[in-house]
Amino acid sequence: MTDSVRKRSVTLDGHRTSLSIEQPFWDALKDLAAEQNTSLSALIQAIDHDRDDPNVNLSGALRVYVLRALQAKLKE
Repeated sequence: MTDSVRKRSVTLDGHRTSLSIEQPFWDALKDLAAEQNTSLSALIQAIDHDRDDPNVNLSGALRVYVLRALQAKLKE
């Protein structure tokens, strides 16, 4: 597994956008989407819509989402 930044394109609300995050975060997002029985695109769109601060970039919001999900699992 490599920790390098990976750039991927996704469609959000009918618009294509590019996201750059490290491969472990992509892997974690895929796992979280599978756990929630949803697609990766649907999860990313939900995270995008749920951002408290629209000035926070989506890549950062995805990283924080993964961190919070893992912290919640550790508390269980």
